[in-house]
Amino acid sequence: MTDSRIPADLPDHIQHYIDGAFVDSADGDTFDVLDPVTNKTYTTAAAGKKDDIDLAVAAAKRAFDEGPWPRMLPRERSRVLHRIADIVESRDQRLAELESYDSGLPITQALGQARRAAENFRFFADLIVAQADDTFKVPGRQINYVNRKPIGVAGLITPWNTPFMLESWKLGPALATGNTVVLKPAEFTPLSASLWAGIFEEAGLPQGVFNLVNGLGEDAGDALVKHPDVPLISFTGESRTGQIIFGNAAPFLKGLSMELGGKSPAVVFADADLDAAIDATIFGVFSLNGERCTAGSRILVERSVYDEFVERYAAQAKRVKVGYPHEKTTEVGALVHPEHYEKVMSYVEIGKTEGRLVAGGGRPEGFEEGNFVAPTVFADVSPDARIFQEEIFGPVVAITPFDTEEEALALANGVKYGLAAYIWTNDLTRAHNFAGAVEAGMVWLNSNNVRDLRTPFGGVKASGLGHEGGYRSIDFYTDQQAVHITLGAVHNPTFGKN
Repeated sequence: MTDSRIPADLPDHIQHYIDGAFVDSADGDTFDVLDPVTNKTYTTAAAGKKDDIDLAVAAAKRAFDEGPWPRMLPRERSRVLHRIADIVESRDQRLAELESYDSGLPITQALGQARRAAENFRFFADLIVAQADDTFKVPGRQINYVNRKPIGVAGLITPWNTPFMLESWKLGPALATGNTVVLKPAEFTPLSASLWAGIFEEAGLPQGVFNLVNGLGEDAGDALVKHPDVPLISFTGESRTGQIIFGNAAPFLKGLSMELGGKSPAVVFADADLDAAIDATIFGVFSLNGERCTAGSRILVERSVYDEFVERYAAQAKRVKVGYPHEKTTEVGALVHPEHYEKVMSYVEIGKTEGRLVAGGGRPEGFEEGNFVAPTVFADVSPDARIFQEEIFGPVVAITPFDTEEEALALANGVKYGLAAYIWTNDLTRAHNFAGAVEAGMVWLNSNNVRDLRTPFGGVKASGLGHEGGYRSIDFYTDQQAVHITLGAVHNPTFGKN
């Protein structure tokens, strides 16, 4: 390992960005930011608390109430968003380099996420110009139309897995629709978020429209959720944190969009294309270091092909290339933080008592320090096992056999989560009927996790509340005001007339 993995010009300190200026916390507090390959501190970040959130919200509210952004024509906002996309695209290598170093994501996957961030802005830049709202007519009597208006200050709380891309996922539609924002990025990965301010300034976003406060969830995140001048909260993260946010937002009746945890099934029937299913399910749980909410971390396999599947899957999992995040050949890098590494490794140890270990199960050879976990596969896992029921969020997968379609559906639905599901079969009728019966917000048939940005993204049960993506994002970030006009004689019941 050489210093070539360390990006040039790393900041000595990461600040908040409030009302067009980089600032430290009001109380001067900071927290350490670790490099996941060595777990050594490489920079510090300002630790925001209630006072800092108050300043950021005040700036965002002033920009909303008095500034030009909410009053611009959609085409004018669209031009700014396209400039943002252009800048992000032009800096994709630098963004990927910083994201990989900060989060432990393999560099090639971080580059893909940077490009997806640009596409998110471009998509919403186009969508708001093409946006059409409903009009309802009763000829000669009445016309009704919908006014769509930005709501105010949107509080955006983002996670540490693919942070820059997931920030863009919320920033794009929130800004496109004319809102102002306060972003609270995850404390484990504040590096790439610090680049948004310069990008937005260069693109011409007015002062105060974008504000960023770093800090712990229980401090900065909590203050943002409870702030009376923040009517919208969009959160991506753990289901337990989502429950806390739900409770704290309830007294204010805030709009909530929450994409939470997952324990998504990949169901492989005997008639499936096993080559494609194995490739997809390997990628589906080991890409992004397994730190993805839509990971197919439970693989359910029909018994007649179960032994063959497990043998081939385990052999391929052992060939997955673990390496340093900056190396282009790396397929699985370092987990984000030592706390998360300890959590994942604790599940690996639990799994050794709950299933048959057929690949991985510890540190990969040659990686004595840092948060490296060998791609780990457990077979013969019972549906009541913890590694079957609980989200691990790492490169760990449980494989379970089934005999009938009914049993497969019961297994697929037998957890508290319901984010994604993957179904592998060449029986068209079964594919569509199973998709309709599975408890998941998103289903992929004979497909990997490839999503059109126009489609809704969200989960059921413990996996979330509401949907974003396409028009659903426009719906969340706007008020829809119905206006009714009488075209003929006023149709009034008459009360109190002599």
